[in-house]
Amino acid sequence: MHDYKDWDSFLYYFSASSSQSFLKKCYHLQHLESAEQKSYENSYPFIYYLEHGQIYYKQAELAPLLIKPILLFYGLVHLIKACILTVDPNYPETTTVLAHGVSTRKRKKQQYHFFHDEVKIQKSGLFPYMGEKLFHMKHLEGEKTNMRELLAQIPELNQMFIQTEGKQTFLQMNQQDHVHLLPKEILDSFHMTEARFIEYWNNGNTADIQGTDEQFIHFAVNSTCLNDLLPIKFNMENGQLYFPRIKNSLNLFPELLIHYLLLYNLSMIARYETEWWSELIKMMPNQDFPFIQSFLNITSKKGPFLIYQTLTKGKA
Repeated sequence: MHDYKDWDSFLYYFSASSSQSFLKKCYHLQHLESAEQKSYENSYPFIYYLEHGQIYYKQAELAPLLIKPILLFYGLVHLIKACILTVDPNYPETTTVLAHGVSTRKRKKQQYHFFHDEVKIQKSGLFPYMGEKLFHMKHLEGEKTNMRELLAQIPELNQMFIQTEGKQTFLQMNQQDHVHLLPKEILDSFHMTEARFIEYWNNGNTADIQGTDEQFIHFAVNSTCLNDLLPIKFNMENGQLYFPRIKNSLNLFPELLIHYLLLYNLSMIARYETEWWSELIKMMPNQDFPFIQSFLNITSKKGPFLIYQTLTKGKA
């Protein structure tokens, strides 16, 4: 979790011999046929996906807000494709996996409010494909979610929600030695007794509950991979773990998927809703602007970090 060093962490992969060795290890771990040959064939495509992704992100740092979501979205798409290549040596086998895999309303209604805008997961395309291949998530087709629900899944935006709505979206878990302490007010938020919460948590989570006291539930975090800790999330700005205050199916979505959905919709808006997007940037009429600006600042740093986590899980 803590060995990430910005883009320098990816430098190892920027050589044909290193990328081939890494891919061969990935394929052997999955007992895939022709690991040697496939790793040789995919070493350069793997490097190029990473390289293209990095270029998009670095250009986004320099670009005006008007086009930043487009650059960040396509940067993330290329990095995701590199991750998929580590688990699917034949990617892309068909053109269906090249579509975005999500859709949004093309024409926005009058009095449009970004928070209420929805995205819908499609049957095929990159989003459901990476959900299945990278995170073993199936049957996502038809699920809908709105932008507020997605933004509420980003722990770094917790303070923004406090400032604008007067309520927390996450509870910070303070660390004491090797134990993380979750305030017991989570029981009220989840409408659970202590015994019920422990039963709920022990159903498949890798962070063990060590015990409780009057104020806190004690967790021992045994994994450095964020996806193993869900619904606990990592705040990259302060290095602390956070627990969502609201029980929601999105809590179990890896954060990489959350960033993809938000960036997809923002990139579509930046491309096709020119009037609304320009007015938002120039007029800043409501809370949409600070949330969008904050999220773009966060994802420009956290997107590559989440990719690095996904890329190296069980392979480092």
